[in-house]
Amino acid sequence: MRILIPIIIIFFSSSLTGKGSNVFGLGLYDVKFDGSEKNQALDFRYEYRSDKSLLDIGPEEDNFFFLKPFFGVEYTNDSASYFLTGVYFEDNLGELFEGYKSKFFFTPSFGAGIYDNGSGKKLGNDLQFRTSFEVSYELKNKNRIGISFSHISNANLGDKNPGVEILSFSYHIPY
Repeated sequence: MRILIPIIIIFFSSSLTGKGSNVFGLGLYDVKFDGSEKNQALDFRYEYRSDKSLLDIGPEEDNFFFLKPFFGVEYTNDSASYFLTGVYFEDNLGELFEGYKSKFFFTPSFGAGIYDNGSGKKLGNDLQFRTSFEVSYELKNKNRIGISFSHISNANLGDKNPGVEILSFSYHIPY
């Protein structure tokens, strides 16, 4: 853990001076649609999303495959914490489906990080991976509101892999 934070700071130090957004989230941790949740908690999330592309996979006129870095922290009201870094890409849903820009955006992401269960749900390993799908709406002031669904899992690296799902609302502040 002591090594992870300096690595994140060094890796993203060039990105911190560029454009990006701060994303603040509030959600429900351990959401199950079958009623089997056992450790529900409030989930608080902060992410820094850089606007600097790490890898351009698609054609220049289509930014759908421009992978960009993020790093973040999640914390629950039962003291579980998760420090992670990863990549995301973003696409305007209007351009994707109708050929013209809209105020709706789709943002999938993938990351990995260190998890400490505190007094919350035990996920079976310190190393955890997170996939997330988010849809957001751009407001007049260029901030966004969004809803996301995330899954955290250890990819069967531990003896147990219960995983956890998080449903959250977010507020994006670009700069």
